[in-house]
Amino acid sequence: MTVSDICIKRPVFTWVLMMIPVVLGSLSYLELGVDLFPNVDFPVCAVVTTLPNASVEEIESTVTKPIEDVINQISGIDELRSQSLEGTSIVTVQFDLSKPLDVGVQEVRDKVGIVVNQLPEGTETPVVSRFSTDEIPIMTIAVSGRRDLREVTEIARRQIKERLETVSGVGTVGLSGGKVRAMNIVIDADKLDAYGLSIEEVRQALARQNVETPGGRIDQGERELVLRTLGRLETEQEFNDLIVVNRGGYPVKIRDLGYAEDSNEEVRTLARLEVFENGISQGAKNAVSLTIQKQAGSNVVAVADEIFKRLEKIKASLPDDIEIAITRDQSRFVRKSIEEVQFHMLLAAILVSGTIYLFIRDWRTTVIASLAVPTSIIPTFAFMYVMGFTLNNITILGLILAIGIVIDDAIVVHENIFRHMEEHGLDGYEAARMGTREIALPVMATSLSLIVIFLPIGFMGGIIGKFFSSFGLTVAFAVAMSLFVSFTLTPMLCSRFLKLDSSQGAGGPQKAKSKSGLIYRLVDGTYGLILRFALRFKFLVVLMTLVVVIATYPLALGVGFNLIPRDDQSEFEVVFTTPEGYTLKRTDEVTAEIEARLREQIRDMKYMYTSIGNAVSGGIASSEGDVTKSSIYIRLKDLEERSPGVTQFNQQEIARKILLDYPELRSSVNDVSPFQGGSRGQTFQVNLAGPDLEKLEELARQLADKLAATGNVTDLDTSLTLRKPELQVRVDREAASDLGVQVGVVADSLRALVGGIKVSKFRDGPEQYDVWLRATKIDRQDERALLRLTIPSTMMGLVRLESLAELEFELGPTEIERYNRERIVTVLANPKQGMALGELVKLTTSLLDPNSTNPDRLELPPGYSFRFTGQAETLAELFRYFAIAFFLSVTFMYLILAAQFESWSQPVAILMSLPVTVPFGLLSMILFQTPMDLYAMFGLFMLVGIVKKNGILQIDATNQFRAAGMNRHQAILEANHTRLRPILMTTFMLVAAMIPLALGQGPGSGSRASMAKVIIGGQVLSLVLALVVTPVFYVYLDQLRNLMRKSPFRLTVERQTHSLNASDQPARPVPVMARVFESSHSLPHDNGHGYGNGHGLRSPVEPSEPYERPVGSSAAKSSAD
Repeated sequence: MTVSDICIKRPVFTWVLMMIPVVLGSLSYLELGVDLFPNVDFPVCAVVTTLPNASVEEIESTVTKPIEDVINQISGIDELRSQSLEGTSIVTVQFDLSKPLDVGVQEVRDKVGIVVNQLPEGTETPVVSRFSTDEIPIMTIAVSGRRDLREVTEIARRQIKERLETVSGVGTVGLSGGKVRAMNIVIDADKLDAYGLSIEEVRQALARQNVETPGGRIDQGERELVLRTLGRLETEQEFNDLIVVNRGGYPVKIRDLGYAEDSNEEVRTLARLEVFENGISQGAKNAVSLTIQKQAGSNVVAVADEIFKRLEKIKASLPDDIEIAITRDQSRFVRKSIEEVQFHMLLAAILVSGTIYLFIRDWRTTVIASLAVPTSIIPTFAFMYVMGFTLNNITILGLILAIGIVIDDAIVVHENIFRHMEEHGLDGYEAARMGTREIALPVMATSLSLIVIFLPIGFMGGIIGKFFSSFGLTVAFAVAMSLFVSFTLTPMLCSRFLKLDSSQGAGGPQKAKSKSGLIYRLVDGTYGLILRFALRFKFLVVLMTLVVVIATYPLALGVGFNLIPRDDQSEFEVVFTTPEGYTLKRTDEVTAEIEARLREQIRDMKYMYTSIGNAVSGGIASSEGDVTKSSIYIRLKDLEERSPGVTQFNQQEIARKILLDYPELRSSVNDVSPFQGGSRGQTFQVNLAGPDLEKLEELARQLADKLAATGNVTDLDTSLTLRKPELQVRVDREAASDLGVQVGVVADSLRALVGGIKVSKFRDGPEQYDVWLRATKIDRQDERALLRLTIPSTMMGLVRLESLAELEFELGPTEIERYNRERIVTVLANPKQGMALGELVKLTTSLLDPNSTNPDRLELPPGYSFRFTGQAETLAELFRYFAIAFFLSVTFMYLILAAQFESWSQPVAILMSLPVTVPFGLLSMILFQTPMDLYAMFGLFMLVGIVKKNGILQIDATNQFRAAGMNRHQAILEANHTRLRPILMTTFMLVAAMIPLALGQGPGSGSRASMAKVIIGGQVLSLVLALVVTPVFYVYLDQLRNLMRKSPFRLTVERQTHSLNASDQPARPVPVMARVFESSHSLPHDNGHGYGNGHGLRSPVEPSEPYERPVGSSAAKSSAD
């Protein structure tokens, strides 16, 4: 007794069997986290180290290289990258995927701890952090007000930041763009010289006299007192009165040497927010930015909701002029994306149900079959919960795809049951038993082969594999659940509730009313003519197949490849760098001018948040920002609120045209991605590696010029320009030795006088702030003033800098990048509209590859090389892992089909439809003018699975008709007519499920649309050819098998077989189809010859080429090859 028989006899048991996973899935759905991406621990960590005021080359040699040297000793490192910026070193370590990230991060911390003492004096403690998708900021809040920026900063920090940090689910809240309070000790160099003091003596006085230390405990017998020395200075006046030294009985105070000012750290960043209401600017205000990260594993939507609630309470306690604006909100995109997906899921389910009714024209059938969707999808939520998956763009995409798949099994089973009732006059109970048994083999083969298509995706290697493993496993489980439903719930419901209308009659063979419609008869008749023609002229089908397969290569060349499609996210960023040497004031003027033009020309703006001189990394001190860098973040109205014709992409083009009027700027207009910042926003990146920076700069410039000449790129830039002005101090060592001055003393003195140093802290209530020591601006504004600065000497007291050093003007690098301990320069660009990333990679390769025949090829000297990074590198990795997954999928499909059909040759006939499907999928992308991307490749996988399912139904039905006594030709015709309706139904249901995705316009629609388009186009375009390829190759393979049997050379010895033809009686139990054929019912036919299925045979065919069934095996299976 089969599982379906048990469920048919025990309906209550079947309902319980279904309700358990449905209830568990419903509860799990409420507990699932909601996020933008799957929670993936990328094997990456970063070491950020700050040495204030240090030059780029000094950072590289004294900080970056020592850290690289010790980290390189760690095993399991895949890539070692570094960036040396002014005052900052960033070393990024990427481990092999096999190495646990926690172990790798701890090893990096241990190695960095060893080298800390070897770093230059003044270097801040290196910060080691790991990268995770959980650490992507989920929200950015701009706080603005019509008051001094320092006050706005203090309000944002004390009243907003600290209160948001206590919200459940919030990890960290970073603050940037404001003025940080500080006590500035400003020293007049002339007064310092007059008193015969050095800057070092002032530093020591501040460090030693601004302290608060415990002095131990005093035991007084019955009580104990704590002794504390109170020396902490708290006010500006107290600092001015601090005594530095005592000369001749006269105390020299800070006020005698300069002054103390309760102010802020040196301003090297600016930020402002401009809000638009109904297209009208409300004016720009000084602003600071709060960046919020959630805790690992928390729900991004739930955390955002809690933040909104807390902000409402905070706003009530803020001054009237303080305004809070949420400029970036990841939860907004997640909410809208999920809402769109839920709508598409509902619409897809409705379209699928409508497709069922269109073919069957029976409402009971429609309801029963449609139940397969919720009973398969809802239990999948329980699987996702157990596996630790979240509801995100990737898993939801899999669930949408599953809607068109999970109903297939139920439809095939249901249609077969319904056909037995219509055509053979069986009641629901008997039809459910016989129909399910008859179709069990192809349904199981279809589902298992679909599962092995998606399982390799779940176990793909590389970052892509880790990111999309939840996709493959989710779809695979949904398919497995649909198989379970089709063998349990579907036959039980059919046996109990399915019945024919009175007009169709009952109790005997009837004409199939559901197949009597004009459209279906036209489709069925046309297909019959095509199939007869194909079987008669088989060589033409083979020739067409070869042509289509060969066309795969040129189609692949013409389709273009991107990593991910672009989505209209209603936001973009204008990023530019002013010429080196520009001050913060000059950069601000240029930025304000560009802001004004954007304000006039960009339509439907909601916010414009400008940030100037922001640090590249959160680990960089606020005083170390690069004042030549500026970014303007533009937030547009949501899609449904915008004016007609306004898209993110055409507004980006307007911004690019504005920037063309500023050729001196290095600019780009980028999509906002959570994985990349504005300084690296371009999607195309190629590294040039070599030992000499000047040569690398020259090669990078030449490559950029060649790429620009093609006209295929925009936002072109390089990561290096040797044009940052430097004033270099050249110490005469002999003179310094004669004067008793060490080079280190010169460097330390200049760093304190010119760059400024943190010497201590002061307290205001519970808060502590830095104390900075520096010379007055007039003493450090030009070369003459610098040469007059005094340096302490062990022999001469104080000596002027001009007596032992010279100043030279030079140009230095803005930053130095290294890859695997080798210097690199990165060329960055965005492909223009219509230019795929893969095409740009191919073009660049032809310009750099030594073996290229391109006449414009760039000659790389010995020791220099190139490497693609970013999305271009990931795209190459994607091809490699998808090729492996595709090979595994096809291999496992073949093995499963071979096991199911007990044949090595028949799976070949089934799989021959695959190579004719892929070219049509590529052709559909060309017709839709859409590049192939990551999501479209998932669509190709789905396409292969569906077409293979059609072949399984065709071959299985053919085998059953031959086992019932038909000759091969007659069996092929009858089998394909019999299975045409379920094939068309499942095909059109999948297309119906994909139509909402292909036409969607909401958030995330780009990724969903590319997958849907390849499925729709591939299915529709390849359907007819795929339906004739399988029967034709089945004939060829059967002829080859018969020929091999007659050959004297045999690899195996077969047991005795019995020929089954129209007059033979079976020697063993035969399948359901055979029993129906031999039943007492007189089956209808057109002219009294052969076997009919309701529409009759098209031509009588004499029995020939008998189908042999091995003794002791199921007649539904062919003999072993």
